[in-house]
Amino acid sequence: MSRPLTRNALALGILAALVQPALAADGHPHKAREEARTLDEVTVTATPLKTALDELARPAEVLTGIALDERREATLGETVASLPGVQSSWFGPGVGRPIIRGLDGARVQVLANGLGALDASTVSADHAVSIEPFLADGIEVLKGPANLFFGNGAIGGAVNVVDRRLPTERAERFISGRAELRAGSANNESAGLFRLDGGSGPFAWHLDGLLRETDDIETPEGTLESSATSTRAAAGGLSFLGERFFWGASLSSFETDYGVPGHGHEGGHGHDHEEAVLIKLDQTRSDFRLGMNDLGPFQQLSLRGAFNDYRHTEIEENEIATRFLNDALELRLEAVQKEFAGWNGAFGLQYGERDFVADGDEAYVPSTLTRDRGLFLLQERSFGDFKLELGARHDRIDVKMTDGLAARDFRTNSGSLGLRWAPVEAWHFTLNLDRAERAPSAEELYAEGAHLATSTYEIGDPWLDEETARRAELGAHWHTERLRARAAVYQTRFKDFIYLADTGLEIDELPVRLWVQDDARFTGWELEATATLAEGANGTWTLRGFADGVRGRLEDGGNLPRVAPGRFGAELGWALDAWRAGLGAVHYREQDRVAAGEDPTDGFTLVNAQLSYHWDTRTFGWEAYLKGSNLTDREARLHTSFLKDVAPLMGRNLTAGLRVFF
Repeated sequence: MSRPLTRNALALGILAALVQPALAADGHPHKAREEARTLDEVTVTATPLKTALDELARPAEVLTGIALDERREATLGETVASLPGVQSSWFGPGVGRPIIRGLDGARVQVLANGLGALDASTVSADHAVSIEPFLADGIEVLKGPANLFFGNGAIGGAVNVVDRRLPTERAERFISGRAELRAGSANNESAGLFRLDGGSGPFAWHLDGLLRETDDIETPEGTLESSATSTRAAAGGLSFLGERFFWGASLSSFETDYGVPGHGHEGGHGHDHEEAVLIKLDQTRSDFRLGMNDLGPFQQLSLRGAFNDYRHTEIEENEIATRFLNDALELRLEAVQKEFAGWNGAFGLQYGERDFVADGDEAYVPSTLTRDRGLFLLQERSFGDFKLELGARHDRIDVKMTDGLAARDFRTNSGSLGLRWAPVEAWHFTLNLDRAERAPSAEELYAEGAHLATSTYEIGDPWLDEETARRAELGAHWHTERLRARAAVYQTRFKDFIYLADTGLEIDELPVRLWVQDDARFTGWELEATATLAEGANGTWTLRGFADGVRGRLEDGGNLPRVAPGRFGAELGWALDAWRAGLGAVHYREQDRVAAGEDPTDGFTLVNAQLSYHWDTRTFGWEAYLKGSNLTDREARLHTSFLKDVAPLMGRNLTAGLRVFF
């Protein structure tokens, strides 16, 4: 793969030279960077009411500003994996999807600015998410059922990546932005990105681009073959933001080529030797938004939509083996009401369509057409120290094979009640009760054949019923000037939980696994606290600690497969003037509560550190940083990974980078 670092460095220099004249007369260039350091209130944009995080009864997390910069990784799952209750899948460094409270795949919705990613990452564990976290302004994680907002694929939660590709606010300056270069040691990474935001009057625009190249990663056991990656992303958007009427449109492209370690096969299904596999993913996406403010009884009425052209090609020995096409669209009509009798709320309609085509040696899922039509209602009201949140949703989902051999129709209903109680300023408590339904996906219904990514022969069940989740959760939050702490305990009971069960049989030397249904239960807890230890001439010292755990099991006995193990970790932070530093460790516990046919996974500890220095010039703000991950070079295998036996995590890695803000 080519090495773009020198080219990116030249591009960054040219970009700085071009924007400097425009910025020189426009005040301090990186004011937004300074504000991000002292931001006290964070808004969750994924909810129609744009509620402040600290006022939300539903459990949620938000990464933004410096906190996001310090956690950015090449995949979305790795970027959010440091949050309590959130971990990542692993199919090599090119694939990492979020896992929320032990649930993943078709139960966790991944979104871009509130609309679905429209990719095929839920079809197979070796399919990547088509969203680039390095270009995000913020990442919002909604824990527990989020069906009310996003429909059928969010019964386990949602991760919403927020960026400015389709601007929703007027620009404060004609041009601003950032650029970054970084390089890594354990994978020979070289990456560069830029983003520009600006506008004049009611018009706002955005441009961004990214290039990343890596070689095969180094692990404590040596080089992991077929783990190199190459990613390109670009986008542009334009909006008109009038006092009452607004519209906008954007066009984005995401391309990534990545190797799949351990994807080779020996014997069976026509394979008699191990083959290197390269996946080429290409998605072009169009988004639009239009609406009006202050329209009769509505505070805002808006229509949003996204359309995509998705291609996923698997190449073995330089020949195309399998192609997956996923042309999809999503439309969302949303009305936010003005306050009525003390109630604030929103309601709307949502429509989604997915035309999925699979062709080739590993097309174990037939071509299908899925349509989803949803109607939702959200309401909230405060009663003194109490705040009540109510929601309901109805969906109709049609799933059919495009050859007409099979078709299913489903009706799902979901509802929620959230209560927030703040008896004193320092404390607030939350109670959440949810009932959510999910229709089975096309893969769960119609899979039939060798799924070589997971080395199994997979068989779906076209007569699966909807699964139903009932969740109860209690949360407590304590926040003072020097200490912020929160804790939560929850239990989700599933009726007719859909999962992949091992049969003990083989076809073509591959173990046969069936999509089946049984009642199941997930019980878990989360704890996080951040304390300011000292403030003085030697800087500000902080200590963050967290721990989480979840148990997933069948009601009639037995454990569910690949449930994330419990963790605990701590990080000591220090800041003095332009300097910031941190040293921390996370311990993953042994997972020995395993399903039939599944091996236990040893525990491990990852030690990480980072150091950064920020300085200002007349026109630009600069930041140099150094990050170290897995500093003890510990062998680490994720229990959530299908490849845990053949693909450990990256070994000791040092990453150096330079950011510029203008």
